[in-house]
Amino acid sequence: MGKSSKDKRDAYYRLAKEQGWRARSAFKLLQLDEEFDLFEGVTRVVDLCAAPGSWSQVLSRVLIQGERIGRAAWEDKRYNEILRLREAGEIPGPSAEDEGPPATEPRQDVKIVAIDLQPMSPLEGITCLKADITHPSTIPLLLKALDSEYDSSSTSIEASHPVDLVLSDGAPDVTGLHDLDIYIQSQLLWAALNLALCVLKPGGRFVAKIFRVKDVDILYAQLKVVFESVIVSKPRSSRASSVEAFIVCSNFRPPPGFKASLDNPLGSATKLNSSDTAVSRPPEPTRRVRDDGITELDLGLDNLDLVQMNTRWIAPFLACGDLSAFDADASHKLPEGHVSLDPVQPPTAPPYRQALEERKKQGGAYGKTKLGDLR
Repeated sequence: MGKSSKDKRDAYYRLAKEQGWRARSAFKLLQLDEEFDLFEGVTRVVDLCAAPGSWSQVLSRVLIQGERIGRAAWEDKRYNEILRLREAGEIPGPSAEDEGPPATEPRQDVKIVAIDLQPMSPLEGITCLKADITHPSTIPLLLKALDSEYDSSSTSIEASHPVDLVLSDGAPDVTGLHDLDIYIQSQLLWAALNLALCVLKPGGRFVAKIFRVKDVDILYAQLKVVFESVIVSKPRSSRASSVEAFIVCSNFRPPPGFKASLDNPLGSATKLNSSDTAVSRPPEPTRRVRDDGITELDLGLDNLDLVQMNTRWIAPFLACGDLSAFDADASHKLPEGHVSLDPVQPPTAPPYRQALEERKKQGGAYGKTKLGDLR
C-alpha cells in the first residue's frame, strides 16, 4: 500500500509525521494525559516496550524540554487569541495580561528509562535499554539505570529511588489465533506489572495496553489488589475496531508486608487454606415442592456477604480525547496540495530485514531475477 493511500486512510498517521512523532501512538498517550493528568508532579518514569519511541518522545518534550502539547497547547493558543481581542477592544475585559498560561519550564532531576527488546534510536534525556521485560535479568539492569549507585550483586530488587510513573504500550505480534494472542498479551502485561512493582513508589501510577476480551475482568481484579483506582480508557486515536484499550492504575498501595519477588510475583504461587476455600464457596441450593406443584429454589444468599463469594470486580470504562477530533477508523479527504512525508524514524531493526537479506542472496524474488524467469 502506498504512502498516499495510507495517509488518506489514517489521519493520525499523517498528523504524526507532520508533527514530528515517531508513531501515531503518541496521540494515545497525549489523550490519556488530557483525561488523567498523568504528568502532574512526575519526574521519574519508566517506559516499557518503548520502540520506536513515540511515548518516550512525549516524555522528553513534556518533562525535559518543558513543552506544552495537545490540549495544553490549544489552551495557550486560545488564551493568546482572547488577549489579542481584548487589546483590540473587540471584547470587554482588561487589556493587561492578568493571568498567563502555565509556565513552560523544564523540570528538574528528570529521569526517564526506556526498555524494549528491539533497538531504539536515541532521544534527548532518555536512557535506552535493549532488554526483555519478561526476563528476570532485566530488573537489575533497570535498577542500575535508575540509580548508578545500585549494587548489581545485591539480592534486593527494590529501587532505592522509586519512580512516579510506569508506562507500557507493548503488544505481541499478532498471529491471527485470537486465543493465543490474548494469552500472550496478558502475560506481557503481567511481566510489566511485576517489573512496575519493583520500581513504583507508593502513590505512583501504572498505565498499560490491554485487550478488552473475555474474562479480562480477572486482570482488572488482580490490578485492583495493589492499586486504589483502576480505570479502563479508550483514546480517540485508538481505532474503535481494535480490542485494545489502556488500563490506568492510580495510587500504588501494596498490601502490608508485601515485597516484590522474582520467584513469586504478586503471590501467584500462594495457595488458599482449606478454611479460606470453605468461606468463599457459596452454600448449596435447596429445593422444595409446594402443594400446588411449584418448585421453590433457595440459593441461601440472603445472609451471605457477596465479598466472601470471591465475586469479580468490573473496572469502569472511560472514553478520552476530544470527540470532535479525527475518527481513527474513517477515511479523511486529503487537503489540496498534500505532500506525503516519509516516516520520522524508520524501523531500526524490522523483523522482515532478515527475510529481505535472504531474498537478496538468492537473487531477488525467490531466486528469479530475469523477466523471462518470472513468466
